[in-house]
Amino acid sequence: MHRRHFLRATGVSIGLPFLEAMLPSSSKAIEAATSKPRMVAINVGLGLHSQNIIPTSAGPDYKLTPYLKPIEAFRDQFTLISGSSHPSVGGGHSAEKSFLTGAHHPGSTSFKNSVSLDQLAAQQIGNQTRYASLALSLTGRGLSWSRGGVEIPSETRPSQVFKKLFLEGKPKEKALQIQRLKDGQSILDSVMDKTKSMKKRLGSSDRAKLDQYLTAVREAEQRLIKGEQWEHKNKPKVDAKTPVDIQDRADVINKARLMYDIMHLALQTDSTRLITFFKNGINAVPKVKGVGQDYHNLSHHGKDPEKIKELTIIETAQMTAFAEFLNKLSESKEADSSLLDHTMVLFGSNLGNASNHNNRNLPILLAGGNFKHGQHLAFDQEDNYPLAKLYVSMLQKLGIETNSFAGITGTLQGLA
Repeated sequence: MHRRHFLRATGVSIGLPFLEAMLPSSSKAIEAATSKPRMVAINVGLGLHSQNIIPTSAGPDYKLTPYLKPIEAFRDQFTLISGSSHPSVGGGHSAEKSFLTGAHHPGSTSFKNSVSLDQLAAQQIGNQTRYASLALSLTGRGLSWSRGGVEIPSETRPSQVFKKLFLEGKPKEKALQIQRLKDGQSILDSVMDKTKSMKKRLGSSDRAKLDQYLTAVREAEQRLIKGEQWEHKNKPKVDAKTPVDIQDRADVINKARLMYDIMHLALQTDSTRLITFFKNGINAVPKVKGVGQDYHNLSHHGKDPEKIKELTIIETAQMTAFAEFLNKLSESKEADSSLLDHTMVLFGSNLGNASNHNNRNLPILLAGGNFKHGQHLAFDQEDNYPLAKLYVSMLQKLGIETNSFAGITGTLQGLA
């Protein structure tokens, strides 16, 4: 249909709004696909040995490093970023709390976190899917934080995530859940009435605190209402069985593979468009062939060649599992492209040098998302580039109108 099409009657001519039918068929397919951008953020808690992942040269013609070889097939679909970090974020392992927030001084006793990248996005696009976001991890500590700086509990059991996403409850169970949601709404309504009547008697500081509280109440109410609406809709059907959880905590690679499988299904069925996954480390010997030492101890290798050798085996296995995830996204077709084309996958760590707990020069990789990739963006190793600029670029790709994150303004230089 021509975009200058009118509805005409005697003496009346009404111009039509822009309609999908005005697009060529190929453009409609692209429009339909790009209207559902997605984001995944993955953090390897014990870092990645920098010499094995960061190339020595910048630009598109860099030589693949050992850790990039498992994902060589996607060279034109990812960008490696070095020389970036969050300003004023230190504290070694404590910096995991700020990986997606950029909140300063996570190691201090007075630390209060801010909203994470995924939850900021969920506030604006989370209502488009059954689940606004998924927070996943291997041990319980996660990467997602609410606007109030409260950690979002993460799921650690793939079987439970699968059940949540794809298994329908019995009619009585669904009716009970709907009634619980309705009861929750009525409780929130009464809280709102009482707090509003109190507001007139408070000073300015207390009113500000109350406003923050009321905002949280309204957000909770919206989640409840959305939950009730989705309870009336059937969950998507997938050609997969409920996964069997791996009980051995040392089997970190296969545990991660199970989570990757769930993440792929969640994105493929559009159950959510925002996922975080924290691949926490362990103070134990991982179940990886050729490794006989404690994973955490190996990350603090102190340049010991034998420790680095075993650490390389573990981290190569981590990269291989990640490559399998990218391959699943790439093979899943959506319109005339792939799921990877419409999913930004952030992969990295809050540790630049895990051996000495350094939080500078973070290893960061961004794959997919329909960016122009195939390059190594190398920033100043001494004066690091703000990682939050990448997050602004990602938020904009999600369709969120913003030009700042964590106090940093502007998008990532060099990422087309």
